[in-house]
Amino acid sequence: MTASRFPLLAAACFGFLGVAMGAFGAHVLRSHLAAALYENVQTAVFYQFVHALALFALGVLGAAGWRNRALSLAAGLWTGGVIAFCGSLYAYAFTQWWPLVWVTPLGGTALLAGWAAFGIGVLQEIPSMQDGSPCSSKRRSR
Repeated sequence: MTASRFPLLAAACFGFLGVAMGAFGAHVLRSHLAAALYENVQTAVFYQFVHALALFALGVLGAAGWRNRALSLAAGLWTGGVIAFCGSLYAYAFTQWWPLVWVTPLGGTALLAGWAAFGIGVLQEIPSMQDGSPCSSKRRSR
């Protein structure tokens, strides 16, 4: 899978599932969950959407030629982080199985590490731009 396809596919999946979980939460779960558990679902939906948009932007940057290991790492960390962080919040809201609360901070750490990797990847790409445009056709070869 190319550098731009993976984050775009992940963004599409997370966006789709975010809408589904948001609607399910609002129309079904709100009346069946305690307020704190419903808030967990809302938090998961929010973080899922934020990172779906971040992955979309990363895919667009990849299509424009911004490709390096740090940006690829960011895509992987954000994807794993969404699955662990948001997935554990959803699963806990549905099951109240307490060991899931140990997965959530691991997912959050992956999300944070993804942002750090993204920053490093951007810093690596900016010096390589010859005319200041992220879509430059005069990019160095890799």
